[in-house]
This record gives sequence, structure tokens and C-alpha cells, in this order.
Amino acid sequence: MNVNRRHLLSGTAGAAAIAFTASACASGDGEGGSGDKKKVGIAMPTQTSERWIDDGNNLVEEFKAAGFDTDLQFADDDVAKQVNQIENMITQGANVLVIGAIDNQSLTGVLAQAKEEDITVIAYDRLIRETGDVDYYATFDNFQVGVLQAQSVLDALDIDNAEGPFNIELFAGSIDDNNAFFFFDGAVATLQPYIDEGKLVVKSGEVDINTVATERWDGEIAQSRMDNLLSTHYSSEQVHAVLSPYDGISRGIIASLESNGYTLENLPAVSGQDAELASVQMIIEGRQTATIFKDTRELASVTVEMVTAILNGEEPEVNDTESYDNGVKVVPSNLLVPHIVTVENYQELLIDSGYIDEADL
Repeated sequence: MNVNRRHLLSGTAGAAAIAFTASACASGDGEGGSGDKKKVGIAMPTQTSERWIDDGNNLVEEFKAAGFDTDLQFADDDVAKQVNQIENMITQGANVLVIGAIDNQSLTGVLAQAKEEDITVIAYDRLIRETGDVDYYATFDNFQVGVLQAQSVLDALDIDNAEGPFNIELFAGSIDDNNAFFFFDGAVATLQPYIDEGKLVVKSGEVDINTVATERWDGEIAQSRMDNLLSTHYSSEQVHAVLSPYDGISRGIIASLESNGYTLENLPAVSGQDAELASVQMIIEGRQTATIFKDTRELASVTVEMVTAILNGEEPEVNDTESYDNGVKVVPSNLLVPHIVTVENYQELLIDSGYIDEADL
């Protein structure tokens, strides 16, 4: 994938403008489908990650401001539960489904039901695979997320000026999440020249995504694997960097490192993603190197704009029609820009923007 060819959105219209546009397709008062008000089913995967809670709440807020009814459900990482929730949304008259899938290949049957009812389906942040019944994809540039994760580690090592070599270990996300592949591919494409040069060394030899994946993005699983890597490959040497695709995994990795004797003076560079509060605190403390900020408020706004256009009988705006092949079709996508967060810029990106309340830190 060529990241440079993309022209990505970095801003969105406000809810007031969306509400005005939505007036052609949403009317009535109150909640629960009164009048002719259109209804949006929102299926989110879990509440174990604060970012998904924020996603759900942001979507509800934006959709209601735009004049839509909503049905928000969290599936607790239970695929069967998510399928049942989506079936109920179809039965209860949803006009559009916005789905953050748990498993990217388990929704084929229920989405076929949605298509029979002429319900538009938007895959939210995670691409839904192996079905022609997903219509659009709203997300961030996930390949670029991986590029930035790798770059944050390389910058911390000062790789272009330092002599090296540096020992690095790789972690990936959950195999059942299509994003895990984009994150990993972007990161490896960035790290590979330094690995080929010998400036980065993966002492474990574990470089295949199927080997380094972390089921359900579980930090405890990551901690256990890091324990094994340290005991097997680093009894007499130090690990200098760890590629981590998500803050929850990063915290598991750091817990392992600290329990194995690493301190602030020699902790490896550790990447992350989602700007979770606990990890931002660790960045301020110097324990985690960086995270990737994906402003879910912007993603919610873009999704509402897309739904508004769809229910007005218009084509929603997309900016990528080539990259996201789900195995059946290339899904038209609307991609947003991610950002590296470090101790140097967290105030500007997270606090000043209102994403995190400084009092919480």
C-alpha cells in the first residue's frame, strides 16, 4: 500500500451542520423511533477498552444532535452476542447499521439479513470481511498507524545517529481483527530496512504475524509472552525496543519488563495506540514511549456525515476506493489521519484539544 498517494481528511463538519443536512430525512421528537425519525443501530465490540466506550458515546451524541434515534449495544467480546444484538437491531427497524466487529468474518449471515431489509451497513474502524453486504468503511489510515508506531520506536532509539545494534521484539494485534494486519504491515515496512541492515535484531526470530499476534488484544496474554521472550532470549542481554500495536498490550509488556528488573533507566522503547488514559500517564512518567492518537470524535462526526448522506439518497464522501479489499469486494472507505503522541506533545494533542481532561492525569 502506498501511503503517500492518499489524500486524507483531517477535519469534520460540526454537529449543527450535520443536523441541518439531516432535516430532510429525520423528523419528530423524543426517542424510541417517534414520528418519521430514522434509526441507527450501533454495535460496538467491547467495554473493556475505554476507546470503544468513547466511540459508542460519541456516536450516540452526534447522531442525536443530527436528529436520529440510536440503539447502542456493546457485545463484551462475545461474537454470538454481537450477532444477536445486530439481529435485534434489524428486527426493531434500524435504517443503518454502524458496526465495530469483534470477529471480522462472523457476520456474513446477519449482514445478509440486513441486506434483505435494504439496511445500509458501515464497518466502523474494523473492516468486516468475506461479505458483499458491507457498504462502506469509516476508519483511520491503519497502514499509517503502523508506520507511526514503528517510527516512534525508531525515534526513541535515535536509530539514524546511534551506532546500534538494538534488540527489538514484535507484537501484533488479534488475528480476527483485519486492522491488526494493516498495523503490522505498516510497522514492519518501516522497520525492515534497519533489520536488513543489522541495526535492529529480533533475537527471538519471531517476525510472522501469526506467531506474534495477541488474541483479543489481551494485555495479560502479551505480558505472558513477554515473560517468555525475556526468559528465553534475554537472560544475558537487554531488549531495547518493543513494537506494540495497542496501549493495553503495551501495559502488559511494560508490566513484564518491570517485573523482570527493568527500570526507568533501562526500559525499552515501547509503542502503543489509542491514547488510553493509563498509557498517557505512563508516557508522562517515562515508562511508555509513545501512543497513536486516533481522535474518535472525528471518526464519529465523519460516520454521521456518511449516514446523513445515505439517508438523503446521496453518495457519502469517501477518499479511498482501492486499499480495503474484504475478500469479496473493495469497500469504499473514509480514512482519517492518526498522530504520534509523546511526552513532548501530549498537552497539545490530548489536553488542549479536550480529548483528555488534565485533571484526570
